[in-house]
Amino acid sequence: MRGSCACTLSENLHRSHTIAQSPDEAGPPVERTDKPGNRREVFAWAMYDWANSAYSTLSITILVYYIKGVLFPGELGTRVWGWGIGLSMLAAAILSPVLGAIADAHASKRRWLALTALGGAALAVVLGIMPPNSTGLGAVALISLFFLVSLCFELSLGFYNGFLPEIAGRQSLDRVSARGYALGYLGGGLALILAIIVLKNGARFGVPDLADQLRVGIVIMGLWWGLFSLPALLVLRDKQQPRARPLPLWRAASQAAREVGRTIGNVRRYRWLALFLLGFLIYNDGIQTVLSQSSVFAIEVLRMKPEDLILVVLLIQFAALPGAMFVGWLAGRIGQKPTLMGCLAVWAGLLTAAYFVTTEREFYIMAAVLALVMGGTQSVSRAIMGSMTPARHTAEFFGFFNLSGKATSMVGPIMFAEIVARTGSAHMAILSLLSFILIGWAIVAFLNLKRGQQDALAADASD
Repeated sequence: MRGSCACTLSENLHRSHTIAQSPDEAGPPVERTDKPGNRREVFAWAMYDWANSAYSTLSITILVYYIKGVLFPGELGTRVWGWGIGLSMLAAAILSPVLGAIADAHASKRRWLALTALGGAALAVVLGIMPPNSTGLGAVALISLFFLVSLCFELSLGFYNGFLPEIAGRQSLDRVSARGYALGYLGGGLALILAIIVLKNGARFGVPDLADQLRVGIVIMGLWWGLFSLPALLVLRDKQQPRARPLPLWRAASQAAREVGRTIGNVRRYRWLALFLLGFLIYNDGIQTVLSQSSVFAIEVLRMKPEDLILVVLLIQFAALPGAMFVGWLAGRIGQKPTLMGCLAVWAGLLTAAYFVTTEREFYIMAAVLALVMGGTQSVSRAIMGSMTPARHTAEFFGFFNLSGKATSMVGPIMFAEIVARTGSAHMAILSLLSFILIGWAIVAFLNLKRGQQDALAADASD
């Protein structure tokens, strides 16, 4: 299950930071042609999607079970997982603009990708190697490692996404992005299969204890992530020229804050776009929380074993791509807004039904339905955003779109964790996420998409 990590076109077209280079500071522009991209560069770039998808899939199966079932059983484990995910998203939202500005100034995306990708992978290996310890400094160290691994993953995506406009022409962006998307699903699925082999045959490999099997799975996650990151790190090169004067950290932070404020002001000039963005931020928080916390629900309510969790995620992993394609086809037939409203209705139905789920069979059925709308909801949301965005603000608004999505996605996981910890009911926690979907749905219901598109066209015509 890749969730927000899926490398859809709009996400890859624009960096996850919002810093725009001013003419006097930027290096020579990168030539954007419609010629086919360098196949070696394209393959190396797409392989990072293959690499990081091991984290996407194994974290919500192996890692969550290790934290909740081995390190911190009970409500503490739920809080560690929920707060860890939430705070790492918030930290990524704060750091991404600053690090993005520094990477642009120094033409050092490759260096920062290496630091975050290999650093996150190495920390994941250390997390798996460290002996389980739920008290004292050992517990603090393990929690810190979990937080840092999640943070490195989120930060790495910004630098990775920034390479796409440099290796693909306008006519090949869809094809190149789709290649990364497909490789990500395949790589994440194969990493899951490798982990389930360890769980099913641990005794044969000399690892009979479940806790040690889970630790091996975490090590596999780190090694897979690090090893398959190497093609991108060895082949990709920054094609922008560094600025004559390096950008100090304090100046990068100040510039980042100014740019975010300027972007907010620009977005507010387009009322329908601003309305949609508000609704998106709310319902997207609910969706992202379902994706990150559904494993907690399965462990708490159904007492599912890690190998059963892996099978559920494998189902979602391989059903999500055709589901996204179907939603895209549907949007072309009945329109973007009706399709989005239909997807959100399905999400509302899923969360309502989840309150009554008591068997693994019911959970599997829900997972299959979720897979059909997971990628499609995000894809049609970005398409709506793009259709109402003036051309001159494309990079700026989509950068803010991705950044604000990270910043607000901390609320749901923390709320979910606190409800489970305080009430002992994962059913109540999952039902509480229905509020995000319904509020977001209600806001988007007032959207006049045609007017929003006309506003964007008028802005383009005036340029």
